[in-house]
Amino acid sequence: MRKKHVCTAMVGMMAAVCAAGLLFAAPAMASEGGHELPWGDFAWRIVNLVIFVAILWHFAGKLCVNFFRGRKQSIKDGIDDLTAKREQAQARLAEIEKRIANLEAERAAILEESKAQAEALKNDIIAQAQEQAKQIVAMAHVTAESEGQSIVQQMRATIADELIDATRDKLLKTLNKSKHEKLIDNSLKKVVLQ
Repeated sequence: MRKKHVCTAMVGMMAAVCAAGLLFAAPAMASEGGHELPWGDFAWRIVNLVIFVAILWHFAGKLCVNFFRGRKQSIKDGIDDLTAKREQAQARLAEIEKRIANLEAERAAILEESKAQAEALKNDIIAQAQEQAKQIVAMAHVTAESEGQSIVQQMRATIADELIDATRDKLLKTLNKSKHEKLIDNSLKKVVLQ
């Protein structure tokens, strides 16, 4: 099928070359003094041209056809590749535009999440501080109680010592030597008799 188109194109091209040759040759011959056109010579030239074109087509025709087919295919592949790249670029552009449009929403979401995390951290810190404060207060109560008991015991001991000293002083003032001896004797008799 393709060969038929090529042959038709070749015949058409040769016919055009022959017609051009006749058109240009006739006025050139007429200007030389009215000589008649040597049709036999012209026909041989045309046949020679047809044979030359046929030989040229036989040896170089397939190369030309393959070259132009390859060139056509490479152009088509290049266009397809550029079309695919264009579609990828448009998809990427649409994605970037979508991200830009969603940028405010993303920023708000990130800000909201950061606030929530900060609030949770704040509550955690407050809870830990309150727990530590409770522990400090409990330790202070324990320390205050132990110090209070220690002070009470010290005060009792001091008061007892003072009371003993005061009683001794009072007894020494009220007791004279004879009463003192009599009191000791009575105490010893009670201890020995019992």
